[in-house]
Amino acid sequence: MNDSAALIKKLILIFLVVAGLYLAEEFLIPLCLGGLLAALFLPFCKWMETKKIPKILAVFICLLVLLSAIIGLLMLLSWQVSKLTGDLTFLKQKAIDSFDKIQLYIFHHFGISASAQSQLIKDQQTTFTGFVESLFGSMKNIFSGFILTVVYFFLLLYYRSHIKNFMLKLAPASKREETEHVIYSAAKVSTQYLQGLSKMIVCLWIMYSIGFSIVGVDNAIFFAVLCGLLEIVPFIGNLTGTSITVLVAAAHGASLAMLGGIVITYGVVQFIQGWVLEPLILGPHVKINPLFTILALVIGEIIWGIPGIVLAIPLTAILKIICDHIESMKPYGFLIGEIETNHTPPKFISKIKSWFT
Repeated sequence: MNDSAALIKKLILIFLVVAGLYLAEEFLIPLCLGGLLAALFLPFCKWMETKKIPKILAVFICLLVLLSAIIGLLMLLSWQVSKLTGDLTFLKQKAIDSFDKIQLYIFHHFGISASAQSQLIKDQQTTFTGFVESLFGSMKNIFSGFILTVVYFFLLLYYRSHIKNFMLKLAPASKREETEHVIYSAAKVSTQYLQGLSKMIVCLWIMYSIGFSIVGVDNAIFFAVLCGLLEIVPFIGNLTGTSITVLVAAAHGASLAMLGGIVITYGVVQFIQGWVLEPLILGPHVKINPLFTILALVIGEIIWGIPGIVLAIPLTAILKIICDHIESMKPYGFLIGEIETNHTPPKFISKIKSWFT
């Protein structure tokens, strides 16, 4: 009976946590993004403080570096997108031709005339107008969320010691040393994971840029950056980026050799990423098994939408780190983590790893 009551309590607690995450979406998403970025810049901030730079100035420099990186990335994407706009006329004509073919197909197979199809499209204009209004509303939310994220980033970096001391005061006196060890270990490994993810994305940018340029893809840098950024979403992201690259290249009349080259580039990059970059940069201690990777992505999308997909894997990795450092929660960390194997990689893989090291 007691076991049943304990199980019911746990289920109610899980339900309340999920409901709280859903209802507090507008508050928690910027806070989580700011916290992750603060963890990413924490070593750099500490290094500046060891060089006798005042804390407030060190945090401000971190903020400037973050904003410079975001602005630089946006400028790079804008530059590449401006090149794509030159092909808009061509893509528009392609879309018109495809639409005409679809209209003819519907007429021949379903007997719906072109005028009737046009009337159906006009009936959906109100829906489209509502979509545009919701799009502008989303842009407003994105801008306000960005401002809050930057503010949280600055304040969390500046008040990190104050927050740590608060957490230690919550723990019993006999557990404070252990609590401090858990906080230190979780923060350290979380920072290493986020830094490793950033390094891996940069490596993917370089490899995709080289591969797409060799194949002859137009605007290779843009598609390389796109594929690298989508790596934040495991399994689905890189495949989506490559599929977009193939579709755009096909719309421009790319040959089968070029399309095959794009697919081969994707395969080679995934091989290097899986065998070299992930074990070397991320390490096995924060690796999440595919089952919980998919579960985290699905739950993140249900609760927080697209931001939830972006935050799902880093937050799950941090949850695993915390579980691994708390004795009573170690089984959950084991469940989330990858299965340990004694599989030894081929010798040439070890040789490649030594080059990177």
